[in-house]
Amino acid sequence: MFNDEYFMRHALREAEEAYENDEVPIGAVVVINNKIIAKGHNQVELLNDATAHAEMLALTAAFNSLGTKYLPEATLYVTVEPCLMCCGALYWGKVGRIVYGTSDEKNGFGKFTTVNPFHQKATITKGVLENECSFLIKSFFKSKR
Repeated sequence: MFNDEYFMRHALREAEEAYENDEVPIGAVVVINNKIIAKGHNQVELLNDATAHAEMLALTAAFNSLGTKYLPEATLYVTVEPCLMCCGALYWGKVGRIVYGTSDEKNGFGKFTTVNPFHQKATITKGVLENECSFLIKSFFKSKR
């Protein structure tokens, strides 16, 4: 029951909430010991803040919830490949595992670097529910054209 797809579906629900609020539909959840401890979705427009990405908001909530600045036991599930800013936060927060759904050829870290931008002890899994994650983001931008 508690596997990568299960938690990515929760991240997708966050992304859907962003979509409903006319935000770029990216969602994230932070998981420790098979329990979601924090979640977030893009709120760039609402907060008028270019840093209000799903990952950043979920990480801030996790740090505050646990009263810590490091999350080596945590897994971050995010629907779209993180940008370099979010990679920096994941690096400095020492997040132990990053799981993302679909690649972002335009703004994802892969466009800018071929080296691992995450903490050296972190593991990365990509492509979890890739079709669902990709469909949501493509639908959003298609509706804007």
